[in-house]
Amino acid sequence: MSRKLIPILLVMAIFLTACNNPSTPQTIEVTRVVEVTRVVEVTRVAEAPTQPAATAVPATPAPAPAIPQAAGFGDTLKKVKARDKLICGVNAQVPGFGFVEPSGAYAGFDIDFCKALAAAIFNDTTKIEYRPVTAEQRFPALQSGEIDVLIRNTTWTLLRDTDNGGNFVATTFYDGQGIMAPKSLNVTKLEDLDSGTICVQKGTTTELNLADQMAARNLKYTPAVFDDANSTFAAYAEGRCDAVTTDKSGLISRRSVLAKPDDHVILDVTLSKEPLGPAVRQGDDQWFDIVKWTVFATIAAEEFGITSANVADMAASPKTPEMSRLLGADEKLDLGAKLGLSKDWAVNIIKTVGNYGEIYNRNLGPATKTAIPRGLNSLYTNGGLLYSPPFR
Repeated sequence: MSRKLIPILLVMAIFLTACNNPSTPQTIEVTRVVEVTRVVEVTRVAEAPTQPAATAVPATPAPAPAIPQAAGFGDTLKKVKARDKLICGVNAQVPGFGFVEPSGAYAGFDIDFCKALAAAIFNDTTKIEYRPVTAEQRFPALQSGEIDVLIRNTTWTLLRDTDNGGNFVATTFYDGQGIMAPKSLNVTKLEDLDSGTICVQKGTTTELNLADQMAARNLKYTPAVFDDANSTFAAYAEGRCDAVTTDKSGLISRRSVLAKPDDHVILDVTLSKEPLGPAVRQGDDQWFDIVKWTVFATIAAEEFGITSANVADMAASPKTPEMSRLLGADEKLDLGAKLGLSKDWAVNIIKTVGNYGEIYNRNLGPATKTAIPRGLNSLYTNGGLLYSPPFR
């Protein structure tokens, strides 16, 4: 028998035996054979234990770096304090703005702003030297350091802010150039002065504006030019010219001191915009800020109803946070220190010269000879242009 048949016969015998024995459980086992062609070994990487989320720690802000100051910063205030007085360049020939009283004392709208600055620095308005300068002298005097500040009915222009070495800090008086003539000449408009003679001060925007306006109208005229205001208006009073021109405020001021003011008329003509205000020398931003915020302190005081009479009470019980900051009553913020001044610098200004309205009324108000209506020089809340940035 072939050996190949033996396994088959054995399997058949086992099968038949099982079938013929009914007591034997008939279980058929099927085995699946799986051919393994490749074994891949997998290495399990244990997961790192979960860590609790780190609590974010707020970064401590680095202190603000110190802002480097330009050369010259603070020099003017140091010099003023060292000499123990302020040198203020002024006009001594314009009643209402800057003039010398019979007593020899200086008075006027611009003079009061010199006093306000001295009050802010020294709390003493006697520590001032008033130095009269002509229109031609004023900017050289400022550039050379002969004066600390120029407060002399001076018009703010681009070239004066650049070529003349000045920085205008704010406008204290909004004006416009006008023309005055004797009523007897029946002059009502600029064209009536064609081929006439017009008195004008040398070295002023007035001289330049007159030339522009006459040329624009193709009018001929002869300018009679003088070095200062006194000479200009003396020539007009003597009849050496048909008309005289300067800022309207100056015309009103000078007409008030003519022998017969009612014999002269200011024409309803405006030749230019004339924003007048203080100027400082370029290169000292601290001084620029001191003069600027001195002006704004007077304007803000009028807006807040703070006067020379009530400033002490207001400082003791300020009604608003901004009033508190202005008057040095804020315990957390000392604005005076930011300027290099005392905490009560603004209080010293207001108690000495008053707010802007008080300064205006004392020198130019209805009870004065000048009596210039406030007009554009009213607070913005009253239809004017006066507006102070926030004190904060």
